[in-house]
Amino acid sequence: MSEVAFPPEFLFGAATASYQIEGGVNEGGRGQSIWDTFSHTPGNVVGDDNGDVACDHYHRWEQDIDMMSDLGLQAYRFSIAWPRVQPLGTGEFNDEGIAYYRGIIDRLKSKGIKPLVTLYHWDLPQPLEDNGGWLSRDTVDAFVVYARRMAEEFGDDADTWATFNEPWVSSFVGYGAGAHAPGHADDVEALTAAHHLLLAHAKAYDALKAVNADLQIGIVNNCHLPRPWDPSNPKDVWASQHIDALANRMFHEPFIEGTYPANLVENTKELTDWGFVHASDLADMKGRVDWFGVNYYSSHLVRHNAHKTAPTSKVATLADGHKAGANSPWPADEQIEFMPPLGKLTAMGWNLDPNALHAHLLKIYRETGKPLYVTENGSAWDDVLEADGRVRDADRIEYFHGHLGAVAHAIREGVDVRGYMAWSLMDNFEWAQGYAKRFGIVYVDYETQVRTWKDSAYWYRETLTRRALAPIEALESYTETPPRVYN
Repeated sequence: MSEVAFPPEFLFGAATASYQIEGGVNEGGRGQSIWDTFSHTPGNVVGDDNGDVACDHYHRWEQDIDMMSDLGLQAYRFSIAWPRVQPLGTGEFNDEGIAYYRGIIDRLKSKGIKPLVTLYHWDLPQPLEDNGGWLSRDTVDAFVVYARRMAEEFGDDADTWATFNEPWVSSFVGYGAGAHAPGHADDVEALTAAHHLLLAHAKAYDALKAVNADLQIGIVNNCHLPRPWDPSNPKDVWASQHIDALANRMFHEPFIEGTYPANLVENTKELTDWGFVHASDLADMKGRVDWFGVNYYSSHLVRHNAHKTAPTSKVATLADGHKAGANSPWPADEQIEFMPPLGKLTAMGWNLDPNALHAHLLKIYRETGKPLYVTENGSAWDDVLEADGRVRDADRIEYFHGHLGAVAHAIREGVDVRGYMAWSLMDNFEWAQGYAKRFGIVYVDYETQVRTWKDSAYWYRETLTRRALAPIEALESYTETPPRVYN
């Protein structure tokens, strides 16, 4: 056990997102978000599902926090729904929405669970999108006002904040591929939106610090490890470097170096002159980050292919697991091909590659020098609630075991990783995949909203108790009969 033990200050927790679990979309003064609009547009989401009810966390949050306490979580990463606290994205704030998150934070603290607050997990107020969304610098200004108010409300009780969750997805999948809200499909819009999201982080960083200089403010990036299909082929290496610039370096280099990756600017020069970057933007971005969040699920192999065909089906699944839209989510990738993943695959078609998480943590720490949190890591499987009430998700336990081992290995090698948030606390609305995919360590019956611990929940609780990897072979001694159920 000493080989896989974690430091005493290391935080074990779980993560969720507002639109994926809350429901209550027309309650408590909440306004409409781009995901309300997108999910209610036929054909955008598998099964035409939506988040109107989701996990009904809006009504069950007290019970759900009690469940977190029973699991032994030390931290909980959640997001504030911007349209719940400021329905139009500008103007008046909603006291009822603010009180809702006040209750969550207070109850978490009463249970000894550290709140990790994410300000934006993709649910932009629809009126802001109607006025240009992340293509407009007005949305940057609106986000700063919203962020400042949230710090004024909650900054004394939550000291670790993330501005954005996965700006790559918001920009390249939402504005580039057309597969997520708001459903645009334009390469230049994707790059423009990405820049404005990063600029909004930097300006919000200053605003948050002005409210409380002790706040620790980061940004959460979904991370890829694009390896060249043939490392001896210079063209395959070029392809992997281009995807790395789009997926990773674009989203941290401005805050460290005050630049965008040179190869990214060069490779996209036929698309855009990057005129959306104003003269002072990069200087304003440099140094505006205290930590980086790493959302990791799988790795990728890429190669140069001069004869690649573009995706044409809206229901296809991209190599990175996102639903294919009308366009690729990778600007200037006309000759880049994602190869089929190798090894064991999850229900999302993603591979199990803990070694890639280890390599990525070393890479990001080397390139940024900033503390890291693994803010999401998990896997979807075809879970079955069996007659005895158990959900025997051995594949998920194998996934967690390997990836937590990779985190421990990186820590031993000197990487400053401060916590691990399992994705997800419970099954939920999985964006364009609707309710077809289950990532939770707690099983949710969407008809009754009954929550049942999966075997992975018992294994994770044991790991948290030991502060070291619990043996998979001893799982039966961790489980309970009948399983824990929350009605």
